[in-house]
Amino acid sequence: MSVTQLTTLRRRFEETDFGGVAQRFLDYLSVEAGLAENTLLAYGRDLEAFGRFCRLHKIQTLKELEPRHIYDYLRSLSAAGRAEASINRALVAIKMLMRYAVMAGNIKEDFAPLLEGPKLWQKLPTVANKKKVIDLLNAPQQEDPYCLRDKAMLELLYATGCRASEAAGLKISDVNLKIGYVRCFGKGRKERIIPLGKTAIKVIIVYLQELRPQLVKPFSGDWLFLSRTGRRVDRIDIWRIVKKYALRAGMSRNLTVHTLRHCFATHLLSGGADLRSVQEMLGHADIATTQIYTHVDQDRLRSIHKKYHPRA
Repeated sequence: MSVTQLTTLRRRFEETDFGGVAQRFLDYLSVEAGLAENTLLAYGRDLEAFGRFCRLHKIQTLKELEPRHIYDYLRSLSAAGRAEASINRALVAIKMLMRYAVMAGNIKEDFAPLLEGPKLWQKLPTVANKKKVIDLLNAPQQEDPYCLRDKAMLELLYATGCRASEAAGLKISDVNLKIGYVRCFGKGRKERIIPLGKTAIKVIIVYLQELRPQLVKPFSGDWLFLSRTGRRVDRIDIWRIVKKYALRAGMSRNLTVHTLRHCFATHLLSGGADLRSVQEMLGHADIATTQIYTHVDQDRLRSIHKKYHPRA
């Protein structure tokens, strides 16, 4: 979380009655749990909004909270038009805060685990077919001033399934081009090693030799992907670059960096990769999260149906 955003959140928490607990909770998530900056900011905003609700309803401390208060808050979010996923995230933030408050001795009992949020439909991820992905990878052209960087970035994203924040955080020292692997840090600063294919290795080498030396400034450090000003390309920059070339390749306007991550997993499974290996490369803590990609591969489902259904 940036210093400005953290300072702003702290100032707002001071206006809430349980702000001190919330501040210490966010510090705990940052230092002890090692959560990503964007996750911390999301939890902070949710708790700030809940704090305003409590102050409006004369709830002074966490000890005064009752289940009905939290359900009233969730209903107010629904009435305001918030999506079910956002309401669930708000409830998760409250549950985590209360669990921390018990651990820190601020409250004696935690009733939050008994609370249920709205049920969510599990949506299948959007996946582009292999031909469309190849069109995207070939979209950067020589006339583009940062063609070599952008092509290296797209190839790396598809070759590794990295998230945008993970790709933005890569340093040259994290990429072993001789052996062919990338070391990246995912959610909770969990480190994982992902193999890197020959095509991705080739374009990254060209980028490092021909374009990156032109972008380097004294403050550039060891970051792999640099902007025109020599600073590190951030997560938002990567999203914009992918959107730009997706539109050029005639792909859906909704295609994102995460779509390439979905494509990486689905194409691996359709090629015969085992689920456990894909889970490890994606950095999923639970294999159930990875398993959704088996439902996306229509060719695989069709072959299974044909092979095992008695009337197929």
